Amino acid sequence: MAAQQNDAGSIRDRNTDMPVRKRRGRLKIFIGYAPGVGKTCAMLSAAHEEQKEGMDIVIGYMEHDDRPYTAALLEGLELLPYIEISGEESSTKEFDVDQALQRRPDLILLDDLAHANAAGCRHRKRYQDVEELLRAGIHVYTTIDIQQIESLTDIVYSITGISVNERIPDSVFDRADQVELVDIEPDDLIERLYRGKIYRESENIQAHIFTKEKLTALREIALRNTASQLNRIAVQISDQAKTNEFDSKEHILVFLSAAASNKKVIRTAARMAAAFHGHFTTLFVETQEARELTPKNKTKLRENLRLAEQMGAHIATMYGDDIPGQIAEYVKTSHVSKIVLGRSPYKKRRLVKTNVMDKLTALLPNTEIYIIPFTDPSLYKKMNYYAKYPNLSLADTIKTIAILAICTIIGLWFKYLEFREANIITVYILGVLLNAMVTKGRMYSAISSIMSVLVFNYFFTEPYYSLQAYDSGYPVTFLVMLTASFMTSTLTMRIREQARQSAHKAYRTEVLLETSRKLQQAKDSSDIINEMAYQMVKLLDRTVIFYSVHQGELLAPQVFSKKESAFDPEVYIGDNERAVAEWVYKNNKRAGATTDTFFGAKCLYHAVRGGDQVLAVAAIVMDQEEPLEVFENSLMLAMLGECALALEKEKLNEKQQEISMQIQQEQLRASLLRSISHDLRTPLTSISGNAGILLGNSEVLNNEQKKDLYSDIYDDSMWLINLVENLLSMSRIENGNLNLNFQAELMEEIISEALLHVNRNSVKHVIQTNLDDELMMARMDSRLIIQVLINMVDNAIKYTQDGSHIMISARRERHRVVVEISDDGPGIPSEEVKDKLFDMFYTADNIHGDGRRGLGLGLSLCKSIVNAHGGTIGVHNNVPKGAVFYFTLQAEEVNIHE
Repeated sequence: MAAQQNDAGSIRDRNTDMPVRKRRGRLKIFIGYAPGVGKTCAMLSAAHEEQKEGMDIVIGYMEHDDRPYTAALLEGLELLPYIEISGEESSTKEFDVDQALQRRPDLILLDDLAHANAAGCRHRKRYQDVEELLRAGIHVYTTIDIQQIESLTDIVYSITGISVNERIPDSVFDRADQVELVDIEPDDLIERLYRGKIYRESENIQAHIFTKEKLTALREIALRNTASQLNRIAVQISDQAKTNEFDSKEHILVFLSAAASNKKVIRTAARMAAAFHGHFTTLFVETQEARELTPKNKTKLRENLRLAEQMGAHIATMYGDDIPGQIAEYVKTSHVSKIVLGRSPYKKRRLVKTNVMDKLTALLPNTEIYIIPFTDPSLYKKMNYYAKYPNLSLADTIKTIAILAICTIIGLWFKYLEFREANIITVYILGVLLNAMVTKGRMYSAISSIMSVLVFNYFFTEPYYSLQAYDSGYPVTFLVMLTASFMTSTLTMRIREQARQSAHKAYRTEVLLETSRKLQQAKDSSDIINEMAYQMVKLLDRTVIFYSVHQGELLAPQVFSKKESAFDPEVYIGDNERAVAEWVYKNNKRAGATTDTFFGAKCLYHAVRGGDQVLAVAAIVMDQEEPLEVFENSLMLAMLGECALALEKEKLNEKQQEISMQIQQEQLRASLLRSISHDLRTPLTSISGNAGILLGNSEVLNNEQKKDLYSDIYDDSMWLINLVENLLSMSRIENGNLNLNFQAELMEEIISEALLHVNRNSVKHVIQTNLDDELMMARMDSRLIIQVLINMVDNAIKYTQDGSHIMISARRERHRVVVEISDDGPGIPSEEVKDKLFDMFYTADNIHGDGRRGLGLGLSLCKSIVNAHGGTIGVHNNVPKGAVFYFTLQAEEVNIHE
């Protein structure tokens, strides 16, 4: 179900489900090096040519600013209604993606691909609307300027001095099926500007870029970038032909941070990766300082991360305070060939960057390191990456004062015992070490170190109770004491931080391993989703919602709340939120909070995908929660990938079981056909032969002979009737169409009715009944149980000698009625035969019978009927000889008041 956000960020349904085209739409981009080169006119002219070929074309959004030539080209083309977004001061008209999906033309024209949609639209950017249209199989023509490509932003800025806010990721441009450069001479473009054909007088905000030098430089960039698009297609074809060769591509690494220069570094590295046709990785090292970033810089870090994802970078995360060491370790293990770093021209930042660069050069002498300068002073003024003020804690303050006081008391005791001053100094150093272990933050360790020196000077150096010192050697003692205190506290803090990081990594690794183990042990899809959700709640400490998929539709959401949380499910599983989940399922894209699609939602939605198929939708509650950290997001995606593999494996198992069932059914059908073709031939031949004798020789035959022939025809007919009844009953049971009518029935009546329909050869045997109670009742479908008794008695008649004794007995055992059919025939030869007697198409050797009939359905049918009644069926030996077949039914009490 498609959905649309209103002004408050909620989501409303717009249209019903539409069938999705199998083939993806084609994207054609008309690109120019500056505004006014004629991109829109070229797009409209191309659309008219396509319309002449019979293509269904509509205009999704077009800005013509009442230009006569553009307006003339709009004639004859259908314009879709715009959606109006009401703001606080004014309203805006935007492209309505739902109208386009409902109209479903062959081709849609959309002006300005990099346009940022107004708040209240489904997507933040128009190129995301285009992606949805392409996935629906609709072709798109659109326009863009060269400065709106993300990786070229810094280059264009260095030429024009204008920072373009509306941009598209390089991946959108790279995936275009066709790029057409709309070119015009710079002199002609400048003349168009002066004639007022580009901007209105009130909108002439970029007129200062229309100089011949700047336009020529932009034109050169556009020509080169368009040519690289053609080269990229050729390289892709070449790469496909070399899939089996050793991967010798360049691997380019960028260090991710919250610095303003990081965006430029990411764009530069992306251009390098595109030029070398290599791999692009962004590495984030989580340090203690990184966790102390201000909220503003945390937002910048997430923006840089999103930019790296848009530029096609692989995101990697490591722990540690030694940033150069962590980068060097990753470079060695991942075979990175080039490192790209940023550098500020300011002295304060240069020292840090130079230090990192020098260390990396020493650690990686064979790796190329590129330094990208950043010269925008406005972004560095008053920049504060970390918290401005240290976090003060009353508990840590009390701990620091208490430790210092205890050390002073111990020092005074040592002084009373006339210990040397070195022992007292050791006590204070031990106190600083203890303080670093029990308090949080470096500030308390520094305060403890300084205060220890001052207190030692005040209480334990002459003159006492003064901060002065007579001995000339005391300043050196104070300096050594302060240095030792700082070193011990710093090392202790570092060890504690490393222990915390190790515990954190061990916990997350344990969660991943536990997730893998539990998913492997899961029994079915529901169990897989339950285990996955609990592990995600455990990892993220957030409420998780899962939407399972069954027969192409999302089922009701399953909510897994985190512990001790006041959670109102209706807020997060209402119609608005479900509409987002439906969109994620249909488009196989993430959406919701912290994304550019349905950003007003309260949850972050991810598709659990197996290949191109969405197997489930996972939602993480983000309302009033901090966005996910880089490493948390990576782990979550890894877990969802593992969940997808488990669900895909389960589906494959289900398909395999279906195939096995089909194979069994085919084997059953083949066995049935073989048995019927063999066993039906004899009675049918007998019937037709006997009937032929009667027809042709009726005058010759005496009455006794005719009676024998009639008897044979009757026996063969009854055998066929019973066979058909058994086949029909087995068919109903196998197809699940057997409707049971349970009622309380008297066992005596059921047995008497069954004996009226047994094989007429029963007169050659002695059949008796024995019931413990004449009023014994059982819960059953009388029609089916009668058939069970008939089959079992006929089986005893068939496999025992003439004159044998057959006993039908019934007794009650607790809540069950046990029915037994015993005989004194030859019995069952072995335990192996007993195990197979109730299998379909199994027939024992009939020594005493005629050996011609026996499809092996009777006892198998009895087993199916008894099992459907919730009873058991079996066979055991009769003493001294013979066999006893038995089955059980649920007993019913006799109501004497009726």
